[in-house]
Order: sequence, then structure tokens, then C-alpha cells
Amino acid sequence: MASPSPRAPLAERIEELLAPGGPLPIVAAGDPVLRTGTERYDGQLAPALLARFVEALRVTMHAAPGVGLAAPQVGVELRIAVIEDPAPVPEEVRLARGRTPQPFRVLVNPSYEPVGEVRAAFFEGCLSVPGYQAVVSRPAEVRLTGEDEHGRALDEVFAGWPARIVQHETDHLDGALYLDRAELRSLAANQAVLERWAAPTPARAARELGFELPG
Repeated sequence: MASPSPRAPLAERIEELLAPGGPLPIVAAGDPVLRTGTERYDGQLAPALLARFVEALRVTMHAAPGVGLAAPQVGVELRIAVIEDPAPVPEEVRLARGRTPQPFRVLVNPSYEPVGEVRAAFFEGCLSVPGYQAVVSRPAEVRLTGEDEHGRALDEVFAGWPARIVQHETDHLDGALYLDRAELRSLAANQAVLERWAAPTPARAARELGFELPG
């Protein structure tokens, strides 16, 4: 399906995008909408339309499937993202990666800053870069500020895998992809990650592919 015309008013474009129903088409890397940044949300959509758009993001994220989705990934340059992670992983993975279940959340106008200097590096993928993963070193703990879909203030510290998710999605809103921060020598097809590097940490991948992990 062709993307709605970027020259149409924002609400009209979103109505057109939502009209078919079901999951929305996910924009792939190479589309400028993923690189131009976003407009701060300041009531540009009527409450009912905002609720429909948020629900469409949720449906699309589940269908992909993924644990987060940002508005630019469906062609909308608004500073809105959604996250949700049931964390269905083995105990050793949960412990190594700090992956804990996260309920469905809507992030409006989010921004983050590191808490402390500890960093963590793990393989990371993206719905807009299908088929590949790469190791990304990120702050292990961040403070996220912004609002929810009802305009209520958000000021929360995230650690472990949830911190990685909120950084990844907020980066999308700034026109950044995870590959911009990745150790490119670690870039691997999903099947290779599954077969070779599925250990809880990427230590073996670092040794065999020749890249450094944070100390």
C-alpha cells in the first residue's frame, strides 16, 4: 500500500493510514521518515484519533512481532512510541540481560539520559531493518522523561533490557537507527545469531568476530 501523501495535513494522513484496519505497514530503512526526526506531540490529533493511532501501533507491534514501535516506523513523524515486552525467555537469559516483563506503555515526547557510567552490550534488532542483528553498547540504566497518552508526566528510571527498549524507540524519534550505534563487525543475519550467538551474552561473538565489548 502506498504511504499517505506527506503534503496532506497530519490528521488526514493518519486517518488514511488507519482506514484499512489491521496492522500498519512498517517502513524499512532507507525511507527518509526514519532519518528526519519527529515533531513534538502537542495535541495535533483529536483524543479519539490519538487513541486509534496508539491502538494501531499496538496491533502492529504485536503482529510484527516486536517489543517496541515508534511512529516514524509507520511513516508518521510524531514523537510517539509504544513498548511492551512479555519477556518469554529462559531464566539464564533473563538474568544475564536484565530482561523483565514490561506492560504496554505509550511514550509521548520521550527523552532519556544515562544514569551512571555502566554500559551493557547485546545483540539488537529492528523491525525497520529486517533480517539482521548487531551488538549495541548502551547505558545500562537511563532516566526517561516525557508523558503518556493522557498527558500525565513520565519520569522513571529503567534498567536492563527495558532500558535498551526505551533507548531504541526514543532514538527512532530522533532519526537514529540502532545501526548508527552498533559494532558493525558483529552484524549478523538472524539465522546466524540463532545458530551461533544465541548465548545470553555476546562474549563469544566478540572473540570470534573481532570486536570489543565494554569493560
